[in-house]
Amino acid sequence: MTVHLNTQQDLDDAINALVNLDPRLKPVLDVAGMPALRRREPGFAGLAAIVCGQQLSTKAAASIWGRVSAAFDPFHHETLKRARSDKLGRLGLSGAKIKSLKFIARELCEERLNLDVLAEEDADIAHATLTKLHGIGPWSADIYLLFCLGHGDAWPAGDLAVQEAMRIGLNLKKRPTEKEMQPLAEPWRPLRGAAAHLWWAYYHAVKKREGVLPSDSKSVSNTKRVSNKSRVVKRSRPGRKNAVRKSASKKPGRRK
Repeated sequence: MTVHLNTQQDLDDAINALVNLDPRLKPVLDVAGMPALRRREPGFAGLAAIVCGQQLSTKAAASIWGRVSAAFDPFHHETLKRARSDKLGRLGLSGAKIKSLKFIARELCEERLNLDVLAEEDADIAHATLTKLHGIGPWSADIYLLFCLGHGDAWPAGDLAVQEAMRIGLNLKKRPTEKEMQPLAEPWRPLRGAAAHLWWAYYHAVKKREGVLPSDSKSVSNTKRVSNKSRVVKRSRPGRKNAVRKSASKKPGRRK
């Protein structure tokens, strides 16, 4: 079973369930307050925006994505696939990001990739599907699952803000590594995505600065809502559906 965080009420319910499940999170919530749900556009456009913003400042990422999305309106993978690389370069995209976007667009056009089904997949399976794509690293995959699809169990283990927040909130001796973050979050399945929202809010409260959130995220009230099929907190078996209907590239994703 996959939990979806499509509305603020979904997130509130998930956070309250987490606090009941793990009492250590009660003081974290007291300091952080209930986090606001943030969502951004799903599909190819949402993933492309994340790719455009990788390893850039918030301002630079917003500027480049603004030019790219305006140049291709509506923004669609078939249009991007046909676009000339030199045109994309003039919009501010690096060669590596152009290659990544064209690869993803081609996978969608050839129907080797289906981004829509990832919201229903087990979080680890969906994560693995995305990181097989050229140019998509672990952090980008988790941000897409969390903020574009509202996946309730996506876990950004490599996010430094979440790591630091957990160091403080759980009284750890040192900041946990990405590998150490996995077992730490295991008790929070299938609500690790909600836990990430809580830790980002806690980081903001204790550090007085934002965590690593999508630069153009919008309040959930401004996004298209999808019915939440399951809010009950239970452990889920890995999803049966496969997002890749044919064999996609075997090269591991890389962050650009």
